[in-house]
Amino acid sequence: MLKAFFNIFKIPDLRNKVLFTLGMLVIYRIGFWIPLPGVNQAALKDFFEKAIQQGSAAGQLAQFISIFTGGNLGQSTLFGLGIMPYISAAIIFQLLATVLPSLSALQKEGPAGQQKIQEYTRYATVGLCIIQAFVWLSTMQNTNPPLVYAAWRGTILFWVSGLVGLTAGTVFLMWLGEQVDKYGIGNGASLIITAGIIARIPHAIQTGIWPNLVFSATEGGDNKIGPMKLAFLIASFIFVVAGCVMITQGQRRIPVQQAKHTRGRRVYGGQKSYLPLRVNHGGVMPIIFASSLLIIPNIVFRWMGQTFHTGVMGKISGFLSDEVQTGKFLYEFLYIAMIYFFAYFWTTVQFQPRDISINLRDHGSFIPGLRPGPRTAEYLERVMERITYVGAGFLAIIAVIPSVIHSALGMDMMVTSFLGGTALLISVSVILDFVQRIEANLLMRNYQGFLATGGGGKGPRIRGPRG
Repeated sequence: MLKAFFNIFKIPDLRNKVLFTLGMLVIYRIGFWIPLPGVNQAALKDFFEKAIQQGSAAGQLAQFISIFTGGNLGQSTLFGLGIMPYISAAIIFQLLATVLPSLSALQKEGPAGQQKIQEYTRYATVGLCIIQAFVWLSTMQNTNPPLVYAAWRGTILFWVSGLVGLTAGTVFLMWLGEQVDKYGIGNGASLIITAGIIARIPHAIQTGIWPNLVFSATEGGDNKIGPMKLAFLIASFIFVVAGCVMITQGQRRIPVQQAKHTRGRRVYGGQKSYLPLRVNHGGVMPIIFASSLLIIPNIVFRWMGQTFHTGVMGKISGFLSDEVQTGKFLYEFLYIAMIYFFAYFWTTVQFQPRDISINLRDHGSFIPGLRPGPRTAEYLERVMERITYVGAGFLAIIAVIPSVIHSALGMDMMVTSFLGGTALLISVSVILDFVQRIEANLLMRNYQGFLATGGGGKGPRIRGPRG
């Protein structure tokens, strides 16, 4: 692997792409620390630290944004909104393309249609940024105590600088991601989110592990991390990462046979191949949807508890407000149920067995033992339903591991979030994609890649054109 790493820098084109990508990520991390004018950063940090410890909706929202967006509202910087408005706009148009014939036709036009949809996505990103920035700036001014300095509070300068700063920050991140897609290597938006997740590891170790670390046979308390707990953390991390890699790469391969065609004295076709169906077809989208929607019950029931202090409604709202906190049975049950629902929903939207069966028939291919057309579509749909059940179960396990370990061992939630959950799944998926793209570039130029096998590093290579 070390030899493959040095081979990256022997290929000028690949070396430039990797260095360009790293340079864009460095620029992102520098801009991450540029604060918005007029915001009391110390008060803001204390506010979110207390909210996270109490498990309130504001704390869940802050954790959600820091994981999924590459931003951090707890610092209120130019990149506070992260790149999530851009991703949200892309998801919206992706879903609209399945229900609007005009967008569906535009999507099938090839590069020209995709470029037009990309243009619409950028406009929608700006609109979402303005809405989210307005809500966030209003929240900072209306909290008690206010998180904005008195000289800036309610002024036009604060509103203009805040709206322009947050919107420009997200648009700049969108531009950085597109530059990585064009001139670098890997998916730009995903790499920005992953960089934000990985950058949280030193802080988690510094605040969650190091102060509670004790090197003795006795643990010294529920919150202390002794040798046994530390070994358990390391083993759990390795085990969960291995599971994430396995399920991310897992496929159900459907055999496909190409029909034979006789032209003159020659027979063409007859090759065998396979149709790969991913076990985790929905990726991290089911967890993202489930996590974002579960913030709403927390807010609603807390409001009901503050409104109805006594009576039956007060008792019910108080009970539900406690039960929809992270780690509670009702919260975890709803979390798992919504993950299953969105896993099937996302697979239904993205996977079209009828279109696949038509493409197979048009190309003269078929699944052995099945007639091309409706029978093939029914078979593919039935298989996809079964493997989606397994994939959704894996996502549910990954999603609840952090809260289970947090409740069982009393560890900081910031530490246990790296033992599972969406942050780990996103990081593993993006890093795998990044390594595979480098692998493809190395093998294409006749260099041994990271994943080559064989004794002494002399495993079989895939020959390609010399660079």
